[in-house]
Amino acid sequence: MNTIQYTQLAPHHFDRVIELGNAVHGDNYLDHQQLDAYYQQSFANGINASWVALDGERLVGFRLTWAAGNWTPDQWCTTDGWGLDPTRVCYFKCNTVDSDYRGHGIGSTLLKSSIDCARDQGAQGGLAHIWLASPGNSAYRYFSRCGGEEIKRHPNKWRELAINDGYDCPVCDELCSCTAAEMLIRF
Repeated sequence: MNTIQYTQLAPHHFDRVIELGNAVHGDNYLDHQQLDAYYQQSFANGINASWVALDGERLVGFRLTWAAGNWTPDQWCTTDGWGLDPTRVCYFKCNTVDSDYRGHGIGSTLLKSSIDCARDQGAQGGLAHIWLASPGNSAYRYFSRCGGEEIKRHPNKWRELAINDGYDCPVCDELCSCTAAEMLIRF
């Protein structure tokens, strides 16, 4: 895995990010319009906090991170449990690694890169909603090892996406009923 190169997300990566994201997380998880908006939300102070991992030309992982102040906490956010000013918290929107490349530290490296950029942008912490239905609950274990603290669990976190946007959860037969763990990493 020493051939992996890490670089900040750029528009020429979009097609490959969408392809990998939909393959891992389910059909209609990402599209060009969403990804362009997410990309714009990644920037603060001229710094991009979203990253990709490449093996040659093959995109094998990505981390989408919204800069602090570029997103609004919603009903799935327990801001009074964060202990930080919500305007100083970035949002770790998505971390995805190709199944052929998992277990080699790619996700952790992408997260560390995003944290470094978010800190340079002025963030004091980062929030994520961790998919508890990931294979072997690996997402929760990984985020915990990286310093994530569980704030609250949210049943049916992605159901609205399934109803309104056609999201097809890879583990639910009908509408998504997966639970998310709201988790915070302090910088």
